[in-house]
Amino acid sequence: MTLGVGVIGVGMIGQDHIRRLTHVLSGARVAAVTDVDLDRARTVADDLPRAALHATGQDLIADPDVDAVVVTSWGPTHEEYVLACIEAGKQVFCEKPLATTEEACARIVDAEVAAGRRMVMVGFMRRYDEQYRAMKQVVTSGEIGLPLLMHAAHRNPSVPSHFTSDMIINDSTVHDIDVARWMFDDEIAAITVFKPRVSSKAAAGFNDPLLVLLEMASGVLVDVEAMVNAGFGYDIRGEVVCEDGTVELSESAGALVKSAGRVSGRVPGHWRERFARAFDTEFQAWIDAVTAGGTTGPSAWDGYAATVGCETGLAALHSGGRVPVVLRQRPDLYKEPTP
Repeated sequence: MTLGVGVIGVGMIGQDHIRRLTHVLSGARVAAVTDVDLDRARTVADDLPRAALHATGQDLIADPDVDAVVVTSWGPTHEEYVLACIEAGKQVFCEKPLATTEEACARIVDAEVAAGRRMVMVGFMRRYDEQYRAMKQVVTSGEIGLPLLMHAAHRNPSVPSHFTSDMIINDSTVHDIDVARWMFDDEIAAITVFKPRVSSKAAAGFNDPLLVLLEMASGVLVDVEAMVNAGFGYDIRGEVVCEDGTVELSESAGALVKSAGRVSGRVPGHWRERFARAFDTEFQAWIDAVTAGGTTGPSAWDGYAATVGCETGLAALHSGGRVPVVLRQRPDLYKEPTP
């Protein structure tokens, strides 16, 4: 069976996923596209064999040739399209964020629970990165003892002029929020945001860098350095400190477990270069699961928890204090761990 995939939103990330579905992965084809910029969608459709062009996302979801849907449109539109997919009984891959507010994410969770089965996968691709997976395997195995701390960094070479301090939380740190929950199979209990000395590269009124402290329910502390004007490259760091040693992301394949080790490798210039293989693995896992009649990976609950984490982080950023993370009760549908 070849899965017919409809893509809502054909901007940079949407076109990258279309290329992936068309030329890299197996078991799927792009059956339909749409975008708020219909001329752009038409240009994309013209380059695809047998791909329909639809005026709206709702029309695309209703297309009988569309078996499953990828949502890569503007964040505030995600709720509408994901809910429509659930109502239509079609599996949906939604790029982060699942939705832009806690309330919108909760409506998606409620709709999926009412449907009685998981239908949503959220695009947190770091869970599919070989280095992060190798690091999690070491942590989960217990071979270097219980985890105590995690140090993380998310450094961009630069950002567009419209980028704001809030976007450091919503667009960058959101990945570290999800990784922390996944790495330790735990929820975040509280968040504090510290504002270091501002970089001279930052625009006026822009707090860059930020230091975000995540307190996990188990007591593990995760500090995240978020810097979006680093200049030298796209630099992603991660190290978990355990009772008997540490494990960290390597700049080569896999993870580096060390007591007195060394780090070698290089820093990529762009996020697509750093996580290209993770995107491929993520999408292939989704295609295979949907073809088999289900879904996999980060769930609507994970999307909900990440958005709540971002909202809490923003409250901490603007208040300058420690803010507890308050999640609703986790439904039984999401209590089984996912890859």
